[in-house]
Amino acid sequence: MSDTSVLTRAEAVERHRLLDVRTVRLDLDLTRGREVFGSTTVIRFGCTTPGAGTYVDVKPAALRRVVLNGRELDVAALRAGRFPLTGLAADNELTVEADMAYSHTGEGMHRFTDPADGEDYVYTQSFLDDGPRVFASFDQPDLKARYTVSVTAPRQWTVVGNGVGRQVTPGRWEFAPTPAISSYLVSVVAGPLHSVRAEHDGIPLGLHCRRSLAAHLDADAPELLEVTRQGFDHYHRVFRHRYPFDSYDQCFVPEFNAGAMENPGCVTLRDEFVFRSAVDDTRREERALVVVHEMAHMWFGDLVTMKWWDDLWLNESFAEYMAYSVTASSTRFTSAWTGFAANRKTWGYDADQRPSTHPVAPGTVDDTAQALQNFDGISYAKGAAALRQLVAWLGEEAFLAGVNDYFDEHAFGNATLDDLLRALAATSGRDVHGWAERWLRTTGVDTLRLTDGRIEHTSADGGPRPHQLTVGHYRRTPEGALELADRVPLDLAADGTAAVKTDAELTLLNDTDLSFVKIRLDPGSWRTVRSSLGAVPEELARAVLWSAARDQVRDGELAPGEYLELVAAHLPGETSVHLVDAVLSFARDFVVDCAVPPTARPAALAVLNEVCRTLLRRTEDETDRTGLRLVAARGVIGTAAGEAQAAELRDWLAAGTVPGGPVLDPDLRWQLLLRLCVLGAAGEPEIAAELAADPSDTSEKGAARCRAALPDPGAKEAAWQALFHGELSNYLAAATARGLWQPEQAELLDGLTARYFEELGSAAARRGPALARVLATTGFPAFAATDRTVRAAEACLADPELTAATRRGLVDQLDTLRRAVRARARAEQ
Repeated sequence: MSDTSVLTRAEAVERHRLLDVRTVRLDLDLTRGREVFGSTTVIRFGCTTPGAGTYVDVKPAALRRVVLNGRELDVAALRAGRFPLTGLAADNELTVEADMAYSHTGEGMHRFTDPADGEDYVYTQSFLDDGPRVFASFDQPDLKARYTVSVTAPRQWTVVGNGVGRQVTPGRWEFAPTPAISSYLVSVVAGPLHSVRAEHDGIPLGLHCRRSLAAHLDADAPELLEVTRQGFDHYHRVFRHRYPFDSYDQCFVPEFNAGAMENPGCVTLRDEFVFRSAVDDTRREERALVVVHEMAHMWFGDLVTMKWWDDLWLNESFAEYMAYSVTASSTRFTSAWTGFAANRKTWGYDADQRPSTHPVAPGTVDDTAQALQNFDGISYAKGAAALRQLVAWLGEEAFLAGVNDYFDEHAFGNATLDDLLRALAATSGRDVHGWAERWLRTTGVDTLRLTDGRIEHTSADGGPRPHQLTVGHYRRTPEGALELADRVPLDLAADGTAAVKTDAELTLLNDTDLSFVKIRLDPGSWRTVRSSLGAVPEELARAVLWSAARDQVRDGELAPGEYLELVAAHLPGETSVHLVDAVLSFARDFVVDCAVPPTARPAALAVLNEVCRTLLRRTEDETDRTGLRLVAARGVIGTAAGEAQAAELRDWLAAGTVPGGPVLDPDLRWQLLLRLCVLGAAGEPEIAAELAADPSDTSEKGAARCRAALPDPGAKEAAWQALFHGELSNYLAAATARGLWQPEQAELLDGLTARYFEELGSAAARRGPALARVLATTGFPAFAATDRTVRAAEACLADPELTAATRRGLVDQLDTLRRAVRARARAEQ
């Protein structure tokens, strides 16, 4: 699909050697209609070798004018997103005028029309190499410049940017020049925004969203601002550099591909974080983590930026680690590390056991296409876990001292892995480079297996790593409960072994989840887990045990039915919403929908339904402040089956509430209607009625999901055509894909499963990387866990024309599919 080429590392090194980019003036005109906008860029830069040549990155709908040092250049010279520049002087001025196309896939300048009121909104996503879809640039992290941005917009719009902005005349906005930043961090958000403004510690704060979400933002603003203030206070306590930009706006934008983006002074976040419907505390905690994560990037990534994408971990791993550390210690979400263990960390474990795994800090990343695939569970979750290990080894004081020296040396510049390691080694006196070789340059997950009182330490790649962890010993009380008898710190050397006493009822390695490692229990401890997992007194230890059980299912060591026995025995009494949410999600998405043989699926689904009903009954008379009852209600809805339960759901929909609560808000209504559609108990009349009652983007996505889920060949074909041959936005494509594949409809979907692998490559190439990721992941027929599907996926992967995003998504999904096939085989033994 693409008319642009990727940037290689070699090209970036050469362009950095040649150029010194000083200032960029960017003028955008957002008044030219709904298809294109005007973009004028003036770049002033030096050249170390006068007379040499290079190129500027620009991806326009129409290139109007290019002027280099007063010399008009032929716009027809543009090739594959690059415009050649020859005969450079020591000091240069380049002007590029272009019409740019609005995007509907979250790449470049995304434009969205709100179905609630017809208002239009736009925002930029310049990351990773999409900035040239908005303005001309030398688009690589180590060519930083000071940006001065001006925007012409409709008079009723508000415009937000990286710096303090003001409306100089009606519709004309000018923003203060930024410090030196990378081109991928330039941001503009515009539309008839609703704004909440505040101030903290001398920093102007802003929250912004579309008007139809105004009441919801107003309701959430106190919590959002509290977390923002707590984040700034924490970072100002531990970092010598104060917040390095002049204001801090958080813009909640529609159809955003990522969770958020760290544009300095103008953070963009997906507007699902402005909650229209009731949410449990895990969602509120997730939002707090995202807020604090993006704030960490103001230092890790914006103040000091990686030189090239092989050091992505300097951005994401640090921001991820700081997010959990700060959230757990400085906000009300004190159990954030439990959420990390129960949910986020499993993303890293799964990613690190796939063929697509890579080191946290790869030795090289050849080009931007490869770099984009590394925004995954390794760069985020595993990287954060590795940093938690590093802090445990160095001590927090030495770690922060090294980080602050790193900021001092490289402020507003670029840095590498070695720059940080040298700073940490200097403050700690430890062999940080040796630690990094073990933890950051290798792949795979270590396994610690307790056998006859000794730890067997194995590794998938590169030799075992050293581990700082704890061992918890749990004993029975006279009343039959479990209690922690003692907890022993263990410094397990990479080449060492350790003896562990095993006279307790339960001996749990890594019981405080300090390390990134899989654990296997001794037989006596496993018997205790089977009988008493729910009685383990500490939430985090229970999270480690549930994670261990999850690992065993995925590794083929624990049958799906045995996992469901654990769920049935211990989840109904669980008090942690983190654990209930994570365990139910894995039990439904992988175990019941993929790993259980189709003939056993109805009984397995019934097990989960009864677990959720028990949780509902248990919370009837409680004041539920965590949202546990909401999670249970969703579980009952999502696992309903048969005519009696379908009739019950119809009664709930008519009443507008689950008996005893919660009330059916928009999200719950659409989830309930989806299940009725899957079961053939609702159809187009009900979908149309819900859409008319709530004309919002939530309803547009809900309707797309429901229509695709109808057990009707015509509905499936319509969804297929929209998904693979239409022009759906990224969010509507994801909603359609989620509705399409339903395990209850396996026979109806059999032909489409084969077509998926035949048509995936061309559809993904036509729509570009963002939609390719949707089609290759959300769109993958994961429920069809058969050898035939495995062979079809393998044949698809043999196509050399697959784009990088498609190939990566398909490789990852195939790994999970193979695990599901093995689990089914074990269940059938």
